[in-house]
Amino acid sequence: MGQSREVTVAVVGAGPRGTSVLERLLAHARVHDDVRLTVHLIDPHPAGPGRVWRSDQSRLPLMNTPSLFPTVVPDGVLEVPGVAGSTFDGWRQRLTGPGGRAAADGRGDRGDAAGLDAGEWAELCALTAGDFPTRRLYGRYLAATLAELRAAAPAGVTVTEHRATVTALTRRTDATSVAAHRFVLSLDDGGGLTADAVVLAYGHQESRLRPDQRLLRDAAATHGLHYQPPAIPADVDLTDVRAGEPVLIRGLGLNFFDLMAELTEGRGGVFAPWRDGPRTRYRYRPSGAEPVLYAASRRGVPYRAKAVLETYIPRRVRLRFFTDDAARALRREGATLTFRHDLWPLLRRDALWAYYTTMAETTPADLLDEGSRFLTELDALLTEPARGDDPAWDERLGALTGRYVHEHARINPDKLAQPLGRRPFDGAEDFDAAVLGYLHADAAGSARGEDDPLKVAIGALNAGRYLLKMVVADGGISDESWLRELRGWFEPFVEGLASGPPVQRIEQLIALAEAGVAHFVGPDPQFGVAESGETFVASSPWVARPPLAARVMIEATAPANAVARAQSPLLTGMLADGLVRPRSMMGVTGTPEVTAGMDVTLPPYRAIDAAGRTVEGLYVIGLPLASVQLGTAIAAEAHSSARSGGRTLWDADRIAADIVEGAAS
Repeated sequence: MGQSREVTVAVVGAGPRGTSVLERLLAHARVHDDVRLTVHLIDPHPAGPGRVWRSDQSRLPLMNTPSLFPTVVPDGVLEVPGVAGSTFDGWRQRLTGPGGRAAADGRGDRGDAAGLDAGEWAELCALTAGDFPTRRLYGRYLAATLAELRAAAPAGVTVTEHRATVTALTRRTDATSVAAHRFVLSLDDGGGLTADAVVLAYGHQESRLRPDQRLLRDAAATHGLHYQPPAIPADVDLTDVRAGEPVLIRGLGLNFFDLMAELTEGRGGVFAPWRDGPRTRYRYRPSGAEPVLYAASRRGVPYRAKAVLETYIPRRVRLRFFTDDAARALRREGATLTFRHDLWPLLRRDALWAYYTTMAETTPADLLDEGSRFLTELDALLTEPARGDDPAWDERLGALTGRYVHEHARINPDKLAQPLGRRPFDGAEDFDAAVLGYLHADAAGSARGEDDPLKVAIGALNAGRYLLKMVVADGGISDESWLRELRGWFEPFVEGLASGPPVQRIEQLIALAEAGVAHFVGPDPQFGVAESGETFVASSPWVARPPLAARVMIEATAPANAVARAQSPLLTGMLADGLVRPRSMMGVTGTPEVTAGMDVTLPPYRAIDAAGRTVEGLYVIGLPLASVQLGTAIAAEAHSSARSGGRTLWDADRIAADIVEGAAS
């Protein structure tokens, strides 16, 4: 073994991904015990929870993954064993196991040891693997995990936390000796650090608004309106929203449901549960302090609810066509893959098979003839070679389902993104009724779980998304396909289907709509300011009614994850200095297009500077990798392959290995 040295690492961003990087650094330092490691965790928010999961937020926002899903430490899926900690569900079970439940009032040793208050301890004890925790409780897990990691740090490793923001990062030009550090970091508390390696593990950053959003913001400032730009829900101040007044909300994804909860239950409203067969439904009792919500999105409807399952992916789902072997076989052909031509035909067939096999078993009344004959013929059709658009094949599929399946029960995976279609509605009541019918059907399907054909088909698409993450990572498809097909179509398509809230939120939205507290604007909404300047206005070209008017407009989205638009002094400074650059891809016209993510090498994802050179010692993980990976905002999946669902852990492992083993060599 060569001469070892001391290594100083600065991890910028101490939330979940920064925690995973720390765990991997400790794991590799334990193997290479001749390396002395100093790690600086830098974040203006508490290390572990970071900004999104901090414990001072409301107890209303929920995660959109169940307890069984997330983790920030490996659970046997990486070659170098973990140092300490567990998955979220392992932490839950450890605290609430034998002897733990008796302390459900929050005053028992286990709850106190984890830093939980009475409400959090009661929530933890009531959780099951399939339940959805609050974001605040997940933050407690992150804080506890970080504490365990720090306690388990090997000899020779020092971990220091800095409650500060990095305002600048520069390369040293005087690093002529082996002992000199490569980087200088400036902090907003007036301090500074030097480091041999820097890991950019930051999350959502404030971004410059789009031109249309800037017009709305400026109009609000001029006319005394209230405009809320994209933000992390926990950072949104709703105190200026008045009781009973209309509020325009753009976005019907996860942020919308957090805002919905704060503006209703958070203002004293009560969702009273009642049973309706397998569904838990609600009646809403207003407090009188809530506003009236008018919500809009391009599709006109919210993300679909998660199915009620005992597993993350339905047990019925077994990918037959879009598999790792199939992807490898396509790669061996030598040509650069495209999503629509090479991969989507396979994944689409898995969704069709999942849907119709579930139907044959659970809702056979939807079939016109014997299910076994239909499945035999369908299997034969689906196993034919699949590449690109094939109208003749689609016609044969249509003829087959026409013979065997009632028209209302047939599925076209490509059209799932438009559940209401693009059709005109006679007015506000007509559209609200259509959305309410959609929500009822979606909630009922989620309650059926494994027995609902559509939810199982969506589960197949979700399973395919995780495999796709591995297949397309690091240049697995053409630039044009990435820009137009994957980012432009599939990612928002599958997010609307598979990344939705727990069904509880859809049932609550139904209750609000039935109580007249929530309404819907319509597809393809248009937002602006009235000529008088006195109100914001919103309308849909598909809904016949006068424009809606309101003093308040809220963007129910997170800040844009785009490096070139970031307002962070750190990022703008690094871009101006040429230390990093956004990734460019070749578009359909043959000209480069700037993408959202940072330009990086292949793993371990070193940054690339403005001149196209690798920046040795500067690593990137998480959201800034949006131009080389899918789903960078999704947590690592417990018990999952480290190259697909657990990819963040694998990325952290590669970075830590490069830092520590490089020092030991």
